Amino acid sequence: MNRRDFSIRLAAAFAAAGGASSGLLPAAAAQGAPLEGTHFVRLAQPLPVSTPGRIEVVGFFWYGSPHCNAFEPLLDLWTAKLPADVAFRRVPVAFRPEPFEIHQQLFYALEAMGQIGAMHRRVFAAIHNQRLRLDRLPDIAAWLTKNGVDGAKFTELASSSAVQTRLRQARQLSDGYKIDAVPALGVHGRYYTSGTLAGSLERSLTVADWLIAQARKVR
Repeated sequence: MNRRDFSIRLAAAFAAAGGASSGLLPAAAAQGAPLEGTHFVRLAQPLPVSTPGRIEVVGFFWYGSPHCNAFEPLLDLWTAKLPADVAFRRVPVAFRPEPFEIHQQLFYALEAMGQIGAMHRRVFAAIHNQRLRLDRLPDIAAWLTKNGVDGAKFTELASSSAVQTRLRQARQLSDGYKIDAVPALGVHGRYYTSGTLAGSLERSLTVADWLIAQARKVR
């Protein structure tokens, strides 16, 4: 599934801070600033970003990952409080063709239909809570239809050239960041962190806050 084993430790400090996204959380401050090579990785070759004038943060994920499923509520709290100069976007990864690419098609087709807001968390719930096998396009289309989404339109878009282009772009970006497991956070084409690097999924958000501050100094 993933190439690293991400730990999922719920931090009391994060809950007490209410998911604050600016500055280090108390627990992180006590541990000192994040260390390069330990809590985050600096890319040898910076990548171009798609949000000129803003700091780009990329959340790499896979619908089939239980770690990504656990991370989503924390990520939602965090992204809701990001400063105005930060642009966040999700990018699904594919470590092998199946079922990763099917889930990439699912995400980008839903995005093209304007359904990410309504269906993103519901996809996670269907796979991890309801234990549905959403790894074939016909099964996904049928499930979407039951949930009030146009399954025929989904099927059309999932196989479209536009979605295939998005898949190629996602692969190029994840390769550029050298993502080998999810969830992971890329910051402004310069850094990435993860639960394993940071010490927990919660602390990866704190490290990302610190990296955003560093990116703000050099952009």
